[in-house]
Amino acid sequence: MTSERENVTVLGLGLMGTALATALRDAGHPTTVWTRSDRPGPEGTTRAATAAEAVGASPVVVVCVLDYRAVRDTLPGDLAGKVVVNLTTGTPDQARELAAEVDRRGGRYLDGGIMTTPPAVGTPQAVILYSGAADLYEETESVLEALGTATHVGADPGFAALFDTALLTIMYGALTGYLQATALVGREGVTATDFLPMAQGMLGTVASFLPAMAGQVDSGDFTSREARLDMQISAADHLIHATRDRGVDATLLEHVKSLIERAVAAGHGGSDYPAVIEVLRKG
Repeated sequence: MTSERENVTVLGLGLMGTALATALRDAGHPTTVWTRSDRPGPEGTTRAATAAEAVGASPVVVVCVLDYRAVRDTLPGDLAGKVVVNLTTGTPDQARELAAEVDRRGGRYLDGGIMTTPPAVGTPQAVILYSGAADLYEETESVLEALGTATHVGADPGFAALFDTALLTIMYGALTGYLQATALVGREGVTATDFLPMAQGMLGTVASFLPAMAGQVDSGDFTSREARLDMQISAADHLIHATRDRGVDATLLEHVKSLIERAVAAGHGGSDYPAVIEVLRKG
């Protein structure tokens, strides 16, 4: 394990980068920062003149910039002895390619996915996913824990980005569904605040469905025990008509109906809703 007061460098001082540097400083890590702009670092950190100078100041380098191209451009050519913790948003393939690039430059690489907003960084509520070699994660864990609740999701450097993408897909789907439902009831004079307890209850109910759904997905047995897909097409039609009649966009529901219809056409009419994954897998 690294010392609790390991020197750490943060490259990038946007809202997230600043939050990361602040959390490291607050945890007692001597923190060096660098950014392309003239933005000053948080009080108590050391501002380096160049990225190379910043990287040279610490054995652990945390990067949070615009994209993976910026990461490549920012990191110096020689990374011998450095641990690069990249918290820039990207794809699994980009993470794997960057891991190989860091290795060629003599460094070691961890990729990360930040599952929170800047104000929560440094608190237990800030879940950050990491992927890369398990021994490297363990060596760096005391630094990572200063940023929030650290979770290692696998040795494959692309897995943090993979899980980040998957979890944000759930988030955007759920939030969009909530907003559409709120718009719908709003047409009848129901406020978002009044509707909130019902929406929260439904989201909890949906979460309770997931264990059984996961079992069906893993087993491949979608035999209906709840509601056949071929019977759900009519229900989807009613939802679409009620939504359109109130002048609310029904695109989300239309897509759901299309997925159900495609699953039924593929022979899953007698299956439960998890059979829709067979359509999704085909793209």
